Amino acid sequence: QVQLVESGGGLVQAGGSLRLSCVVSGRTFSSITMGWFRQAPGQERDFVATINWNGAVTDYKDSVKGRFTISRDNAKNTVYLQMGNLKPEDTAVYFCATARLSFYYADIYNQKTYNYWGQGTQVTVSS
Repeated sequence: QVQLVESGGGLVQAGGSLRLSCVVSGRTFSSITMGWFRQAPGQERDFVATINWNGAVTDYKDSVKGRFTISRDNAKNTVYLQMGNLKPEDTAVYFCATARLSFYYADIYNQKTYNYWGQGTQVTVSS
């Protein structure tokens, strides 16, 4: 059974930083693409960042480029999202997800490309 467990969320002031972690079990972590999504109240879940199996390829939502960094440690089955210069509009529940084994790269921003999800961790940024 595949499990993803996020941690690291919390309440932070605007301009602050947080690092989210996601530990994956039950799947060969080192061979899969990972993604982070977020869902604000009343909104759909939205792509944030993705990283390929060895960390060589990353991609980000435009509004977080230069502020967020996705990384992974395959020895620890963990993917991270380092978030800096946080803004109130970053407030959301953040989810990590594993991508399907086969997909078109153009679909990497689409949540349907991802087949296993964590339970989410709340990030709240106060102004």
